[in-house]
Amino acid sequence: MSQLPVIIGMGGINAAGRTSGHHAFRRIVLDALPEHERQQTLLALASLTGRGQRAQDGSWCNAAGESLSPSALIAQEATRLRNESLIRRIHPDWFDVNAMPAAKVLKAQAGEAPIRFKLRQRQLPQPLPDGWQCRDLGLGDVEVSITGGLEMTVPAPREALVQAAGMLPTGFDPGAWYRSVHHPRGLKMTVFGASDLLGQSGLPWAEISRHVHPDQVAVFASNSIGQMDQEGWGGLMQSLLTGKRATSKQMPLGYAQMVADFMNAYVIGNVGQTSGLLGACATFLYNLQAATQAIRSGQTRVAIVGTADAPITPEVIEGFRTMGALADDASLRALDQLDKLSDDDYRRACRPFAQNCGFTMGESSQFLMLVDDHLAVELGAQILGSVPDVFVNADGFKRSISAPGIGNYLTLSKAAALGRAIVGDDALRHRSFVHAHGTSTPKNRTTESHVLNEVAKAFGIESWPISAVKAFVGHSQGSAGGDQMMAALGTWATGIRPGISTVETFAEDLYDSNLNLSNQHQVGQPDDFELSLLNAKGFGGNNATALVLSPQVTQRMLAKRHGQQAMRNHAQASEAVLERSQAHDNAAMARQFDVTYHFGEQVLEGPELTITQDELTIPGYDKPVSLALKSPFTDMQ
Repeated sequence: MSQLPVIIGMGGINAAGRTSGHHAFRRIVLDALPEHERQQTLLALASLTGRGQRAQDGSWCNAAGESLSPSALIAQEATRLRNESLIRRIHPDWFDVNAMPAAKVLKAQAGEAPIRFKLRQRQLPQPLPDGWQCRDLGLGDVEVSITGGLEMTVPAPREALVQAAGMLPTGFDPGAWYRSVHHPRGLKMTVFGASDLLGQSGLPWAEISRHVHPDQVAVFASNSIGQMDQEGWGGLMQSLLTGKRATSKQMPLGYAQMVADFMNAYVIGNVGQTSGLLGACATFLYNLQAATQAIRSGQTRVAIVGTADAPITPEVIEGFRTMGALADDASLRALDQLDKLSDDDYRRACRPFAQNCGFTMGESSQFLMLVDDHLAVELGAQILGSVPDVFVNADGFKRSISAPGIGNYLTLSKAAALGRAIVGDDALRHRSFVHAHGTSTPKNRTTESHVLNEVAKAFGIESWPISAVKAFVGHSQGSAGGDQMMAALGTWATGIRPGISTVETFAEDLYDSNLNLSNQHQVGQPDDFELSLLNAKGFGGNNATALVLSPQVTQRMLAKRHGQQAMRNHAQASEAVLERSQAHDNAAMARQFDVTYHFGEQVLEGPELTITQDELTIPGYDKPVSLALKSPFTDMQ
């Protein structure tokens, strides 16, 4: 009997804000929310970014410490909170788009006058090269003179060619809430996102652990590029060129699987299975597939799935730009026939399935907790949905490694077919929706729309609703599937399906006879949809489609397998779980982020274990690891 992988927790952070409590999703559909929910969403953003904080008596104060009513705080901060979340012009906290690193060679001939040029104080190399003389000009500027007979390579700052990105809300530092010295940004986002997951689940990790054997827990987590900022491989690769010393941490902390390693070593103390799968834009879904298969087989009872990507660095952005993949400023100006881009233009940089010119980089950390259906009922866990399967297929032979191929036709068709087999033909045709990969490149809009349209026609779907969350948070590389999952679960919590609101009109070269594309958010009821398909068309032919079932469908399936009495017991037990989950949200609204980071605690090195021929006992774990293994090949022995 195959186990159903049930989603019992979600957490993370992206350009829309905190995942738990569906706050990030509500920021995406902010204008479609009732007034009270819109206010709560903005208050959550204010707390996250330090623009506001809730006191114990329920009152609020702003960043200056002034006591305000919630409505007064929102009236004061709403515009700023909107403008400093989602896709926007890159903020100097990430890097200065007006002073991109560049260099030029200057020659000063012997006997001639010195060459003079101006730099910002922060751009001066340390120590100063021989032959350099500097004069302070004030306001952070210096004049540099190079004496005759020297040839020097000097900084020559230029304006960034790409100036839009989906950054975490301005003012929020994921590393400020725990001891994060020397951690790359992606790993700081890992610790914060994983902690958000644990708190949102409403189940203390120790309680979950008591119900399972240590080797029945698994972590499947990674990212697609690695840690490329100064604390990771970015700083390592630059060290010889810049004359800086490489540190002992940059090499190991740059690995993409370090997301899982941090989860195991510093968050939950996992000794069970671990894996970090990479599949370009499909990385989150690759890890999700591994989790669903491990749970369905019975090998794993608890799986944490996650990704954390922080690719908003000048070097990574420049790499994608030179591929022709990004929406750079020149292309955006040409697209809209503008002489200059405004802040509003940057916010509309990503336009899936419209006339567009490239994707917009984003950063995100997203985590899920899945358990088998028996454990979900036993724990009284929240039922957020379930993932019957994830399908992955390559493209086969093709002309270019970056070109799309046929693999996505396989993944989407199989996911639709499994959905039909589980919930029926009518539900697939009338109560399913798709979170498209939707990158905002001209190539993607035609190729993915053709995949979606052909599958819709094959299964008799006349008007398949299509969402594309990258329009709001950008393309977070390996975490893109996590952003899609966050949005799908948000629809079942609110009844709102996101429209592609950065688009005025959709492109004429789409294949959309059987698709429902809208630039307006669709407001309905949570049970309007029974299943969602999350689609990824990754670089190199890494295609994946996840089938996700709604909480309502999942509850029905659990009741059929476990019986009504078990579900009544589950409902009673879940009351305490929901209370703890709400307490987590209340604390976060008060700017009290409970970040889990166990460094140097409960460390085991081997001598503490007790090993017999039948089991292995680990201190701190209630249940042993069974060594009474049976041969799976008895018919061959």
